[in-house]
Amino acid sequence: MTIAEFIQKNKHQFQLHGIIFLWGFTGILGKLIDISSFSIVWWRMSIAFVGLGAFMLATNRDFKTSRINTLKYFGTGLVIACHWILFFEALKVSNVSITLTTLASTTLFVALIEPVFFKRKIIGYEVLLGICTLIGLAIIFQAETDHTLGIILALGSALLAAVFSTLNGVFVKSDKPTLITAYEMVGGAIGITIYSLFQSSSFSIPVGIDWIWLLILGLICTSLAFVVSIEVMKTLSPFTVSISINMEPIYAIAFALIIFKEDEYMSPLFYVGAVIVMSMIFLNGYIKRKRTAP
Repeated sequence: MTIAEFIQKNKHQFQLHGIIFLWGFTGILGKLIDISSFSIVWWRMSIAFVGLGAFMLATNRDFKTSRINTLKYFGTGLVIACHWILFFEALKVSNVSITLTTLASTTLFVALIEPVFFKRKIIGYEVLLGICTLIGLAIIFQAETDHTLGIILALGSALLAAVFSTLNGVFVKSDKPTLITAYEMVGGAIGITIYSLFQSSSFSIPVGIDWIWLLILGLICTSLAFVVSIEVMKTLSPFTVSISINMEPIYAIAFALIIFKEDEYMSPLFYVGAVIVMSMIFLNGYIKRKRTAP
């Protein structure tokens, strides 16, 4: 097999890890942007929608979908918005290392949720890998009691991530990824806008360099990454996507140690838990290769 053939055969895997690299940078941006978590998510979704809308217009893509699909995508957009609000709030009350490693528990939640949507039996090894991930997180919880609130918020974010990633695995069978993402972004932004009418103090306008960070977050780490993440679900299962996304903490922790230095230094026991969580990624890939080998 030539290099070109190998790349083509594993195209979606390469695409997946490219967007995971981008998502790893969102934790850094969340720490750098100096506005509330609520406001970050509103601006992120609004910018992402504008970027996607411009792309769809420029490429003559259709915005039409059924009324029921519109409601489904809007509802999923609200789930995504809540996921991101918890995620950015976890970053603000703890740090990048804690938040991104805890978010890996998405794997456990997907292993339990996915069979319901795809009408298949629960696969034993998926649950086992998810439980091992949870053990790693328990070690982290024990080691980093000062970050309890951040861990709890990140766990809530992980549960919501499992819900919307599984839903997107279903949606991609009936609509284009770009259209799905655009509707989800506008749905989430509308939901936050309605909520902000009753919580006026929770919304703030960015200034200075925050605009640059938000544009990167909205256009590159959201519009581009989300479309590709849904696209790869045409061939990769939600569980494979979610456990591969556990690579995100590795990228994020590396970035954070370089940028934030001592703020990201953790206890030795934290890294024991993190290694357990990360090990599940590679074990999942090995098992899946063995099961699909001729």
